[in-house]
Amino acid sequence: MDQKPAPKAPDAGEAIAKAPPCTLVIFGAGGDLTKRLLMPALYNLAMGGLLDEAVRIIGVDHNANTDEGWRKSLSDTMQSFTTDRTSEFHPDHIDSKAWGFVRERLTFRQGDFTAPETFSGLGKDLSGNVIFYLAVSARFFGPIVDALGEAGLLKEAEGAFRRVVIEKPFGSDLASARALNARILGQGSESQFFRIDHFLGKETVQSILAIRFANGLLGPVWHRDHIDHVEITAAETIGVEERGGFYEPTGALRDMVPNHLFQLLCMVAMESPATLEAEAVRDAKARLIEAVRPVPPSDAVRGQYTAGREQGHAVAGYREEPNVAEDSRTETYVALKLDIDNDRWRGVPFYLRTGKRMAGRLTEIALHVKPPAGSPFAGPHSEVAPDILRFRIDPEQGLDIAMNAKRPGPRMELGRVTAAFDYGDFFRETPSVGYETLLYDCMIGDATLFQRADGIEAAWAAVDPVLEAWADAPVEPYAAGSDGPAAAEALLARQGHHWSPLDER
Repeated sequence: MDQKPAPKAPDAGEAIAKAPPCTLVIFGAGGDLTKRLLMPALYNLAMGGLLDEAVRIIGVDHNANTDEGWRKSLSDTMQSFTTDRTSEFHPDHIDSKAWGFVRERLTFRQGDFTAPETFSGLGKDLSGNVIFYLAVSARFFGPIVDALGEAGLLKEAEGAFRRVVIEKPFGSDLASARALNARILGQGSESQFFRIDHFLGKETVQSILAIRFANGLLGPVWHRDHIDHVEITAAETIGVEERGGFYEPTGALRDMVPNHLFQLLCMVAMESPATLEAEAVRDAKARLIEAVRPVPPSDAVRGQYTAGREQGHAVAGYREEPNVAEDSRTETYVALKLDIDNDRWRGVPFYLRTGKRMAGRLTEIALHVKPPAGSPFAGPHSEVAPDILRFRIDPEQGLDIAMNAKRPGPRMELGRVTAAFDYGDFFRETPSVGYETLLYDCMIGDATLFQRADGIEAAWAAVDPVLEAWADAPVEPYAAGSDGPAAAEALLARQGHHWSPLDER
């Protein structure tokens, strides 16, 4: 089969080396993750000239298909993104050369994820560098890794690697996460397993480290002496959609907190790593998560959306969604207050919230700075509004600093101003769904942005008391299109704080 050479990389990427040749085996070839995110990411890597000409992509799925059938299905899906502005990947057109490069390297295999013959058959077609990507339901993670190990497919020959990418959720509580870690590490070494969190593939999340540790201006403020409290928000306007079957036994806490929100917490709160090497960064993250005190149930709020209005349209409540129980107590919203027991952050509350069907779509981190002590602008009946530093992650990418300045006029009066920058104003943005960097890093063996066993277990340990308390607890309703349940506002009000509104951005 004639294969097209990789497209030439743009000027901005000339210094980036191509990934080494490898075979990418995707379990779950017919699934939503493969269609919506992995194929667009591979296409974008091809557009950047970062894939080796010898790369191969083998899709494995239990449903019947053919090489050409899989290629056509994925090609049709890629084209559909050009007219779907609601998708994470929505280019104006599909570059025929870049997609042709990926398309011609696609081959399909039908196979049961638990059948030994699936893996013995794969073994006959694999040599050299191989990445096994588990784009499957979490219940298959352990069995697939076991089968790979038993078939000898994780043995690394001289000069060649064998790696496994595992999606979330990695476990459903501390006990299951420990068991899964023990199970997979019985088949290979920690260096072979890449536990992925696509939040860390977002450029603005990675840039937090650069802003924190490559600038002298902000560093001295990053301390309990100056920071009053921190908000971390991941709010969505969409509902559970067609994912009720997955969401019912999972809920917002398991789905979002020990992975996505804790990774944002690490980026904004961890100590400076000694170097930017993978293990130094992951050591710093693990130390931060281990310093998070177990969350008492009194510092946690759970909610579930009811019918309401979203962007002017009537929407159903969670219990009316497909594959959701009529009396469901699954939370679609969670808010937590975290305490970090280390010298930098002791006494500073970190508030985390995430939810569906909320008033606005927003992922951000907001650091609230303490007002200046002894300010001449503070009087007996007035206070100086605190400065707020916001990392905007989604849907807009940038950084805002809200502060005080003098209003024009003859009197000395304060007014609020915002100093802001958008990444697009300074850097040429490249198309991304968040998986490009992570796939490339896995190919080159850079585990910096992937989670390690100790970090995952520490995150589950922090929220385990809440999960146990919520096993039989009711959920507080909140109307779709709102900022969430009233108890979430009360959680912050205990210390004189309040959430930033979601619908004023």
